[in-house]
Amino acid sequence: MTDLTATTTDIDSRLEGHRVELTGYCYRMLGSAFEAEDAVQDTLVRAWRSIEKFEGRSSLRSWLYRIATNVCLDMLNAGNKRARPVDLTGPTPLAQAALNPLPENTWLEPMPDGRILPSVADPAEAAVARESVRLAFVAALQHLPPKQRAVLILREVLAWKASEVAELLDTSVASVNSALQRARATLTDHQDDAATADAADPLDEEQRKLLERYVAAFEGYDMKALTALLHEDAIMTMPPFDLWLQGHDDIAGFMTSIGASCAGSKLIATSANGTPAFAHYKPNPEGPGFVPWAVQVIDIQDGAITGMHCFLDTPRWFPLFGLPDHLDADAA
Repeated sequence: MTDLTATTTDIDSRLEGHRVELTGYCYRMLGSAFEAEDAVQDTLVRAWRSIEKFEGRSSLRSWLYRIATNVCLDMLNAGNKRARPVDLTGPTPLAQAALNPLPENTWLEPMPDGRILPSVADPAEAAVARESVRLAFVAALQHLPPKQRAVLILREVLAWKASEVAELLDTSVASVNSALQRARATLTDHQDDAATADAADPLDEEQRKLLERYVAAFEGYDMKALTALLHEDAIMTMPPFDLWLQGHDDIAGFMTSIGASCAGSKLIATSANGTPAFAHYKPNPEGPGFVPWAVQVIDIQDGAITGMHCFLDTPRWFPLFGLPDHLDADAA
């Protein structure tokens, strides 16, 4: 037995202290906010039940990652692979735009930064963590076989040694190195420009001003001002719909046609996937105030907005982000 047998409170505290980093790991593995949280809860329950078998040959952290990896691999054996709309089809011309929903388990899901990014003192380590939860990066990870995915995250994101990963996966260092090489090659083939979006922590003055102009243009529904902020090849996605648009003209055209009911909306700043984000509230069609419509995850690159990813399943997303389910007119 180890000193972990101290008290129930001590055990709970020590296990709980790893929740955020484990959630980040499981989110990268699974691409789903809710599946990641379920996986971590299962991990901590298994650890609690097996704590007397923990002999201290490895650190508590390593032991928990071993359990979490096995939980994720079991979940991924079902074969489901999460994706973004841009991973499934080409862009839809505005003239052919139609809103066709696909099942929830199709989509890569957003995640609040606070649930997956633990506080770290090293700016370089923090930057790697943020880059590795970007929607584009997590989407690219979904193209890897599950064990390769685990190897790449542990080696490249969490900076584990090859020997440590080999021990966790019950394999050889040579096998780990081979899996990492194959994973890197696959990732290079599937990462897009959004994966290199500008850093957003902290926002610099130019980025802050860009986002302030974006909020003003969106809330004012000023398509000329909005178009000026969007990269000419900017994309707009709207899960659970498979439709996605490319180009600032088609985005503005959609917003003034199919999306016209969003005129007069309010945006509340938040953060998701290591990038700026907004809670989008549209005017309440049944009374005063504003009601949830989307969580917008924003990509910025070279002084322009390159991506607007609008997740519309607000009964799931707003509670996850701790956002109110209604805005009064005065509060907005």
